[in-house]
Amino acid sequence: MIASLPMYDRPETASTNDKLWGLVRERLGYGPDQLTRGGELWDHWGDPDLVLSQTCGMPYRTRLDSKIALVATPVHGLHDLSDGHYRSVLVARRDDPRTDLKDFEGASLAYNSKISQSGWAAPLNYAAETGLTFSVGPKTGGHGASARAVVQGKADIAALDAVSWEMMMRWDSFAGDLKVVDVTPETPSLPFITSLARDAGQMRRALEAAISALSPDERELLCLRGLVWIAPKKYLKVPNPALPAA
Repeated sequence: MIASLPMYDRPETASTNDKLWGLVRERLGYGPDQLTRGGELWDHWGDPDLVLSQTCGMPYRTRLDSKIALVATPVHGLHDLSDGHYRSVLVARRDDPRTDLKDFEGASLAYNSKISQSGWAAPLNYAAETGLTFSVGPKTGGHGASARAVVQGKADIAALDAVSWEMMMRWDSFAGDLKVVDVTPETPSLPFITSLARDAGQMRRALEAAISALSPDERELLCLRGLVWIAPKKYLKVPNPALPAA
């Protein structure tokens, strides 16, 4: 069996994620002793013995919707987000003279992965809606690396998951070298998932009870206030972007 909570797992949150999983396991009455960390996320998500993980909206709608079961959607509690939703924050270097997104026509976009909703699909969809075009900047493998690529002058702009950005502002000194240029429209947050062979309703109840058992400070640390149910069709209706100029 495998359980993982990879999306917002970093040194400052790791022990609290471990506690959260332990609380889920107690309520389920089964599951691995420890979270799986490292390795390919596709291997986590595609494991037929998956107990619990978290994926991104774009992987879900493009490859996983018929292969895994949705458990629930997190409520992050960030002041500008609807329950069960998140967005991308578009950041540039603080000393970049450009202040309006329209000034970034043709700018190079650092992105974590072309299968990322927040780092790839959201900024490109938003750019298309506003008549803007980005060029392809470096593929970084993670939101933190995308932010650092902008700071280091390897790209002009990056789109960061709002929860990841909140955590960067708390703990990463390089966040002070960035400014927010714009934000994208909301889309459903990164869903918790389980194997099709498992009872997703039972998993949702166990996860909800586990979140409630955390202290307020622990929930604040994880930006995890609770759960809501968002139907698969709402995830699937988010468009996949056209490829930008190379």
